[in-house]
Amino acid sequence: MGLKDIVNKVMHEVKAAQGEETKDKLYTNEQEYPDETSAAVAFEQSRKKLFDVNSWTNLKGINSTFTLYDSRGRQSAAISPQIANYIKIILPGAAVENWVQVAGIRSEKDLAEFTVHPSQKPAELTDEQEVVKHFFVKEASSTFRVERQGTRLIASEIGKNEAINNQGEEAGNRALLNTLIAEGGWAGVQALQWNKLTAYLVHLEEAKES
Repeated sequence: MGLKDIVNKVMHEVKAAQGEETKDKLYTNEQEYPDETSAAVAFEQSRKKLFDVNSWTNLKGINSTFTLYDSRGRQSAAISPQIANYIKIILPGAAVENWVQVAGIRSEKDLAEFTVHPSQKPAELTDEQEVVKHFFVKEASSTFRVERQGTRLIASEIGKNEAINNQGEEAGNRALLNTLIAEGGWAGVQALQWNKLTAYLVHLEEAKES
């Protein structure tokens, strides 16, 4: 990497911290199976894990808390999220609520995924005029995906347009807090969290224990 590349990277990081630049991230894990039949069986198990969002909270070690809410802001025990449902995320070691809303869902023979965007807290849970309750801007997205390619099972977390929510009315009084979370707490656990989740979705922990 030349000096110009280093300077450009540093400037990008500075602008990202100021909420002026976006980042895309990809975290993935995969597992190979001896034949397509066993891979197909494992994929159906992965599909169930993917859509059982509440169970993500139970992953071992340092882990966020994930709670599914319906479109009216009521806590939901349903296995599968639906369009316009909400998920409340609390990072490890922090009591700050971060909210996302389900914007898209796909469930096909060999692929399952859903996409969320940062959102306001459900209106039914607050009497205040709400700003986006997340450290990323509302244009950011996360897609959680499992897919089977022959004998290979793949899980991914695909982050798009990840810019810090610290500018203008959208950030409200959380501008500084959002910067600290994104550049501090989340920066330290993002790779750990999504690596742990994608490994869980392709049953890597079960493979180690067997």
